[in-house]
This record gives sequence, structure tokens and C-alpha cells, in this order.
Amino acid sequence: MTQSPAVRTPDRSGPVRLGERAARTLVSELARINEPKAALLVGAAPESAVLTAAIEAMLPGDTLTLVPAERVSATALREHVTAQGRWVAERVRVVDSLAEAEAAAVVIAAEAFTGTADEARTTIGTLTKYLADGAVLSVATAVARTAGAAAELDRQGALYGVGNDLVLLNNPPVRVYRLRFTPAEAAAAERLAPAYRPSSVPLSRDMHIDSNGVAAAGIALGLAALTRLARPKSKLWLLPALAAAPVAAFFRDPQRDVPEDPSAVVAAADGQVLSVQRLTDERFGDSEFLRIAVFLSVLDVHVNRSPVAGKVVDYFVADGGFVNAMKPDAEHNVAAYTVLDTAHGTVVVAQRTGLIARRIVQRAPIGALLARGERFGLIRFGSRTDVYLPAEAAEPLVGPGDKVIGGSTVIARWR
Repeated sequence: MTQSPAVRTPDRSGPVRLGERAARTLVSELARINEPKAALLVGAAPESAVLTAAIEAMLPGDTLTLVPAERVSATALREHVTAQGRWVAERVRVVDSLAEAEAAAVVIAAEAFTGTADEARTTIGTLTKYLADGAVLSVATAVARTAGAAAELDRQGALYGVGNDLVLLNNPPVRVYRLRFTPAEAAAAERLAPAYRPSSVPLSRDMHIDSNGVAAAGIALGLAALTRLARPKSKLWLLPALAAAPVAAFFRDPQRDVPEDPSAVVAAADGQVLSVQRLTDERFGDSEFLRIAVFLSVLDVHVNRSPVAGKVVDYFVADGGFVNAMKPDAEHNVAAYTVLDTAHGTVVVAQRTGLIARRIVQRAPIGALLARGERFGLIRFGSRTDVYLPAEAAEPLVGPGDKVIGGSTVIARWR
């Protein structure tokens, strides 16, 4: 009897454990779809954190089909599901083999890929047969010890990836890939909630810090430790040690309440509105755009959020200078442009560098669906974020000098 497709584990190092954070990342696509849907979890086991996360992610109207892992009997898995209570038992079905499963909107491999490239390719080929149109396949692999599978998933991600996340807080660290083999409609983004991102590390219920901040603070503390060892009688180590806190604070990523109004366009970043103007830009077509430019000081939150729900259809970086972002010439600075297809037309978010900002992070590949208010990147150390909206379709609600909050402030409304 065939159960889940073989997801090989290395003989010497043992299976890769997927902890709570990795499991939540793996099922993030299931959790964010705000409509009844069918999901398929392959390689399920009663003790699996992925199974627990998948059940917790289900909404009323959802169904979940489980294919047991090779070492698990279908009977034991059914008993586990029944023990979760009536609500779960009515929505979760256990099949004896993958052949009994049906196409789903989300397919999740509950076990990390740890075999060769050929084995990973074969397994992905098998699982794609159970993807509905526009569906996502979510898989994971260990970062350090599975060169074959990791290389194949990198290749698949380059061809079909709509997002990937590195989960360092797992033993061992893993990378989660989300693959889409058939295109999704841009309108599907309207039915999504912002995705869970492990790049946003929680400090408290309302305050997170971007993983870039964790790395920067760690470097500062490491430098302080090395300085203390090299010159134990000197106080120089205090400089990097004291810098760690403000550096980490720069990368703060607070939780935001995103307006539910489908006609709302939200700010892509925290800051002060510099200008609201109508213009044309031949790079995005012949239509006129309404551009709302926001300046981010070094004291503002620098995480960028999608102003609307849409599908990423293009992304490019334009070369330029590093003029002070508050000056008009800043629109000729180095900038990264994320182009979204939406129900109202083309929307563009420009992440511009400034006098100090020299590093742009963009985490939404072409083909990805972004919910309104969803995190998709950041700019390091001050700068400017511009939102381009179809001029005839949007009415601005802010003006120069207004303060806005990314993901929360409504800067425009669809007519």
C-alpha cells in the first residue's frame, strides 16, 4: 500500500524535526485564505507540529485530508483526529494512501525534504498532481545537511516560487518554500489575510522586530565581546554594546490593524507625506497615476507593507543616486519597483534609497499574492516610499505634511 511519497531522511543525522515556528510557516498559506477551501497534508503523524498547526489554521467550511507518514498507520491517525473533538473530526479526513486524495487549494508536505535532488524532484512531481488551479505547494528542507534536496528546492523556487522563508529558530534551521505551478488570478489576493512571516520575530504580543534587526544587534554585541576580550582594560566595548539596542529598535515591526474596507488603500510605510501628485510614467503604461510619496526618517518604522491586495507581476531596480530623500531630486535615487496587478488596475510601490539608506529588502517574488497591509520588505536607515495608483480609479485622502502609519492609515480610496 502506498502512503505518502518518500521524503528521505539521512541515515547518519536522523530526521529533521519541524518545530512550532517552522510548522506555522509551512501552513501559512492555508491560514491566510479567508474562504472555504480544501487542503491536503502529506506525511502526517499524530505527534507532528505541522498537523497541529494545520488544524489550528482551519476556518469553518475548510476541509483537510491527511495522508499518513510511512511509519504511521491510518488507524492511529484516525484515532488521533477523533480525539481532537467533533469540530475537527467532521472536517479532517484520513485516507490510506495518496491515491485516494483529491486536488486541493493548498498541499503541504509535513516532513522536511532530506534526500537527493532526484528524490526531491520525484516527490514534487507526485505532489503537483494534487494541486488545483492556482494552488500552492508548501515544502521545507534543512539548510545545512541536505545539499541535494536543498539545491533542487532552490531550483524549483527560482522557477515556480512565490515566496520562501528561512526559519532559524528550528533545530536544525530550515527553509520553507511556497511553489505555484499554475498562475493565480489577481482577484484571489482580495480573499487573503497578511501571511505569517518568520522574518518578523515577536518580542511581545504587539511588537516584533525584523530578522535584519536581530542580525544587526547580534553583530554589535559580538563586536562588543571581541573588543572586551582584545582590550579588557578599555571601555571601547561599551560603544557597540550600547549601539545594539537602538540598532534593533530601528528594525522594530509592530503589529498593525489593517482596515477591512475593500475600497481602502493603506500607507505602505510610516512617515510624513511629501507630495500627492498626478503624473505619467512610461515604464508602467500610458495611463495617468496618482503618486503619494512618504518620507521615512530614521525614527520611523521601516518595514514596508502592500497598500492594496494584488498579484506581483513585475519587480525591477532602477539605478540612480543617493540624494536626501526629502528633496525633489530623490525620485532619481536608486529605487526598487514592485508592480501589482489589482482589480482596479496597475499599482506600483517604489522603495527609494536616501542619503543614508543604501539597502532595500524586497521579499515578494513575481507571482506572489499580497494581501492589503501585508509585509513585503523594508528599507534600511531612512528614505522614501512612493505608492502609484490609477489616477481615475483612486481618490487621495491625505496631503503633504500628514503623518501616516504603514498598514493602518487610509491614504486613498477606490472610487
